[in-house]
Amino acid sequence: MSQRPIIALDFPSKIEVAKFLTAFPKEESLFVKVGMELFYQEGPEIVRWLKSLGHSVFLDLKLHDIPNTVEKSMTGLAKLGVNITNVHAAGGVKMMQAAKEGLKKGTQVGNKVPLLIAVTQLTSTSEIQMQQDQLIDVPLKESVLHYAKCTEKAGLDGVVCSALEAQDIHQATSDAFVCLTPGIRPSGSDVGDQQRVVTPTEARKIGSTYIVVGRPITQAKKPYEAYQQIKNEWNGVNA
Repeated sequence: MSQRPIIALDFPSKIEVAKFLTAFPKEESLFVKVGMELFYQEGPEIVRWLKSLGHSVFLDLKLHDIPNTVEKSMTGLAKLGVNITNVHAAGGVKMMQAAKEGLKKGTQVGNKVPLLIAVTQLTSTSEIQMQQDQLIDVPLKESVLHYAKCTEKAGLDGVVCSALEAQDIHQATSDAFVCLTPGIRPSGSDVGDQQRVVTPTEARKIGSTYIVVGRPITQAKKPYEAYQQIKNEWNGVNA
């Protein structure tokens, strides 16, 4: 079975999402990302609606708070039936463990607990920015690997990272450790505000488990054709 690239639904409202989805066959099950922009405008109902259409959902809210708050929040989010959700690894091992417990508590008996992953360093962050803004004086890769090891220690399923770091993360953790990688751009496309980007083909070769693609699909003149092209690249299929 071919893997689906995760489409980042970075739209301001359900109206725009619904309009975008008309470009796709109704029967096609997509894997979509709901981030802060959309969730904070539409609330949990946007997730319920997307699930009702048969789509898989990565809920990208990057929770980062005290362990008790994160645990209770995850208990509520689990009830939405999301497939993947996340936290910030910078919240620490105890916070991540609490998040996992919350997901387990909120998942209906008989259903699969959502995958829980942690953000290491945002793909929009350069090494210089990390060192100056966060006062982390080690190389970017060392910071990412440290966060990945903490995530594994906490019992989470994997991390959000740049595809450029996936191979090293697998070596530092395990082959089964999930590396979900945003910052994916087809050859020749605009990188936008991303700093560390790769193509779908490169991501497949260097160990990404999931890829997230936004503007190259959502802003394409023919979104479904763009999606199919990226999906083929991701799966190593010659279009």
